[in-house]
Amino acid sequence: MEYRQEDKAAFVAIVGRPNVGKSSLLNRMLGQKVAIVSSKPQTTRTRIMGVLTRGENQLVFLDTPGLHKPRSRLGDYMVKSVTESVAGVDAGLLVVEAGEKVSPADHDLIERFQKSGMPAILAINKIDLLEDKSRLMGQIAELSALFPFEAVVPVSAQDGSGVEELIGELEKLCQPGGHFFEADTLTDQPERVLAAEIVREKLLRLLDREIPHGTAVAVERMREREDGSATDIDAVIFCERESHKGIIIGKGGAMLKKVGTYARQDMEKFFGCKVNLKLWVKVKEDWRNREAVLHTLGYDKTDFNG
Repeated sequence: MEYRQEDKAAFVAIVGRPNVGKSSLLNRMLGQKVAIVSSKPQTTRTRIMGVLTRGENQLVFLDTPGLHKPRSRLGDYMVKSVTESVAGVDAGLLVVEAGEKVSPADHDLIERFQKSGMPAILAINKIDLLEDKSRLMGQIAELSALFPFEAVVPVSAQDGSGVEELIGELEKLCQPGGHFFEADTLTDQPERVLAAEIVREKLLRLLDREIPHGTAVAVERMREREDGSATDIDAVIFCERESHKGIIIGKGGAMLKKVGTYARQDMEKFFGCKVNLKLWVKVKEDWRNREAVLHTLGYDKTDFNG
């Protein structure tokens, strides 16, 4: 990679409580979907890196799981992922939901900013859903009294309002020293991980209640055909109970077929090729508390190298 003296970069941890739209905001800033999104909290389980390069500035984002009280070994891993991300970056981006009160998780994250001495920017998301915009002033005043944010930017990850202004404020935090990634790099996630996450997103969107949170996806095979006509992907969906397996498969295999169809469409759009996707469902009881299974699924890797 060519080194240019004028190039600058910053590692930015995107943090906040569950379901405030961190992943949606990352995708909007990148202009490309690299993190899965659903209306259910705690969608993001691992630390996802997204890279935005504009001219001399390169922003390396770390999208973290929502900070919450863990109830399983997987939950412990997710919280550890947040705390380690905040400890190893140049700046923080705290995302909160417009009109909401300051949460204990917000206080905890702000305290981490204070201890580390890092600069941070506040993004108030979902302003498109806030009917009474006057509530923003009180929210901004309350949060600004807790920490000297470099900037406070109201945004909407949904329609893009304020996102360009937010990127501009983040670029001010870039430091000299060159870029860390090639200009066309979008994410550090391996293609197998991206494929597995796309399947998991469809499970989150199509299944109700606790079942999707009790699922994990592993891609066992991903291979481009020799003639280049398509990429074959075999993935296994793990769930915790036999009853959940039946729900995921659905009557006559209808639900699993729907998950596969939607996932394949997203994969073809992202990878830019025809995809032949095959899905299986297996039961691994209480996998969220089994260290060996978490290791196999990659949920114990917390360093920057994945």
